Amino acid sequence: MATVNLDTKTVETFERQIGGTLLRPGEPDYDEATSVWNAMVEKEPALIARCRGASDVIAAVTFARNHDLRLAVKGGGHNVAGNGLCDDGLVIDLSPMDAVRVDPAARTARVQGGATMADLDRETQTHGLAVTGGIISSTGVAGLTLGGGWGRLGRKYGLAIDNLRSADVVTADGDLVQASDDQHSDLFWALRGGGGNFGVVTSLEFDLHEVGPEIPGGVLAYTHDDVAEVLRFYREFAAEAPDAASVYAAFIPAPPEPRFPEEQWGETLLLFRLFYAGDLEEAKAVFEPFRAFGEPIINSFEPMPYVEFQQISDDLFPAGRRYYWKSNYFDDLPDGLIDQLVAHVEDLPTPYSSIFFEHLGGEISRVDSDATAYPHRDPLFAITVSPAWTDSDDDQALIEWARDVYEDLAAYASDGVYVNVLSNEGKARIREAYGGHFERLRSIKTEWDPENLFNVNQNIAPTG
Repeated sequence: MATVNLDTKTVETFERQIGGTLLRPGEPDYDEATSVWNAMVEKEPALIARCRGASDVIAAVTFARNHDLRLAVKGGGHNVAGNGLCDDGLVIDLSPMDAVRVDPAARTARVQGGATMADLDRETQTHGLAVTGGIISSTGVAGLTLGGGWGRLGRKYGLAIDNLRSADVVTADGDLVQASDDQHSDLFWALRGGGGNFGVVTSLEFDLHEVGPEIPGGVLAYTHDDVAEVLRFYREFAAEAPDAASVYAAFIPAPPEPRFPEEQWGETLLLFRLFYAGDLEEAKAVFEPFRAFGEPIINSFEPMPYVEFQQISDDLFPAGRRYYWKSNYFDDLPDGLIDQLVAHVEDLPTPYSSIFFEHLGGEISRVDSDATAYPHRDPLFAITVSPAWTDSDDDQALIEWARDVYEDLAAYASDGVYVNVLSNEGKARIREAYGGHFERLRSIKTEWDPENLFNVNQNIAPTG
């Protein structure tokens, strides 16, 4: 690649142009900067620009363009496909740009491109405010939002993109522009679901909502013997639940922890996270039928800090394991799909593997599908097959397991896939992620990035 041929003087000149740090292989902090959430991703960029502000990003984009370098953009580094890194080229590392500024009177937040959900929740909850975003606190706010932005508040307040007021973007030309409904509206439309194809988002402005500081939440867990009956109940409950109620689910092997009965350690459980964005007494009434159903081995429900609930699944998906995901949308959970799930989950392949459900619908489905680049407004569920492991020798076997389960479930799936859960699955799958908006996105890509500088992503190639 071109970077390895850059002379020392050229690199040193670039280094003086940025206020942040420029890292090279072998230097202190380089290994940390190339470590991302998914340990399967092992790449060695020639240069890492740890940016402190938009001016650093402008300098880095300009340098990459002028020297024909492969360019990747790293925010939270939580992407399963590892698109925050590249081999040989230049990585724009936004992680030092993690500031969050809340205006409690206007109920808005301005969030820099390197902030995580933990950063955002910590600042907004000081004022009893929140915005839809993620189920793992280490998720990067910008990457999550650019793909759409699922989260537990989505059923009541829409996706993260539905709450986005504006975004500051460094374009392929090295210009800093603000995109909103009133400025560069075509770019703003594309950013809301089109991923990182159109520029480097250095900050985002969100509308906030009154949430917390405590919310009603809980956990239900059922043994494998009960899961078929429980899933049938879940599909009916999820379809009729009020918008304030969100029930995420996962098949997991019970870890050896005190909160799980010792006799169940290592066995597959069906775990539900109950969340309610509203009054405790209302929540109790809504969830009472669910909590009374069957014989759950864990049945907890109480007020808890919203920030704590946002971190409740962190231990299931820690950084440093090897991950591979295969995912689909589902309009329903028909009996045939439930039978397939029961057959596959009795013996999950590792103690860290899971199959997890996102509970969608509500306000998400009421937004016109053409209002943003995110096209998949109708499905009620998404199901992701998620093996996780630690030994690279197991890569092929675990990837094949995920693909086999995915294929057996796919017959019941609806169209499309959420771009943020895509592994490296090829051009056809990328088209499915962008759905009927692909050609419009391609046209906007051609306008804003005709040379495809921003291509280390679920890429939309420009025309020509």
